[in-house]
Amino acid sequence: MDRSIEDGHVLVVGSAGIDVKGRPDYTLAAGTSTPGRIRSSVGGVARNIAENLARLEVPTILMSAVGDDAPGQRVLARCQDAGIDTSHVRVLPGERTGHYVAILSPNGQLNVAISDYKIARQIDADYLQAHEQLFAAAALVVIDANLENGTLKALFRLTRRFKVPVCADPTSPSLAGRLRPHLNRIHLITPNLFEAGELCGETLTTHDLDTARSVAQAMLDHGVKIAVVTLGVHGLVYASGTDRGHIPAIRTEITDETGAGDALTSGVIFGLLHGVPLDEAMRLGVSAASLTLRSRETVVKELSQELLYDQLVI
Repeated sequence: MDRSIEDGHVLVVGSAGIDVKGRPDYTLAAGTSTPGRIRSSVGGVARNIAENLARLEVPTILMSAVGDDAPGQRVLARCQDAGIDTSHVRVLPGERTGHYVAILSPNGQLNVAISDYKIARQIDADYLQAHEQLFAAAALVVIDANLENGTLKALFRLTRRFKVPVCADPTSPSLAGRLRPHLNRIHLITPNLFEAGELCGETLTTHDLDTARSVAQAMLDHGVKIAVVTLGVHGLVYASGTDRGHIPAIRTEITDETGAGDALTSGVIFGLLHGVPLDEAMRLGVSAASLTLRSRETVVKELSQELLYDQLVI
């Protein structure tokens, strides 16, 4: 990537809200309650990425929308504590701050979840246009797929106008398809294998390394500059015009999977902004994900450059 952190801030556009996570003590039974632990933390894919970057000392501005309610105040307070510039976040009277409710398995893996981010519709084209100066001064724009189709069109017009590269987190298989028309404008994209299939319009019948390599190449064929396909405990596969490879996951005890993919995206972006080789940027992403898997928080509050590099496996 030609841009670095000296070229300006990272502008992150997308969701910010509250994660509510329930982890049962043993296997769930349908039609009844199960003893376990319920926690809440500040989340939202875009916001998670913004916090990870800010804690890694990357100048970060968030464009998002929250309600004028207690959860919205909690979101803003956590962001500001992490060092994110929230001065351009929309605070909307009468609207409900977004929520994500996840039911985990006893070992901390995601079982099922519901995402309530209707408020993301308020991150609209007029809002982006009113803040075009933030795009003009950005080294990089990062988005999630909670953005509506009209918002995405406006965003890619602005980034094309100001020649700013875009990194995208597809967020979920149900939302990933929104990014498909814009793949040729995306510098870096970080889907899991299911999201990658949606991005390429393919129904994947196998879920292995060869399939991941195939869909990574398919995304390059659609115009993406760097494609990363995450594979959970099997690490990730990446491809660009000149490099490709597989980075194994770091063996670690899983406390909570929530936010690990967002941390991975952030670690890769951090590496690219610092001009490290692509392979090392991918390893930084895997390191960030591993740290998050061990945390009950969606973003590790203690995250720092030193902690990230201490975790790095070459």
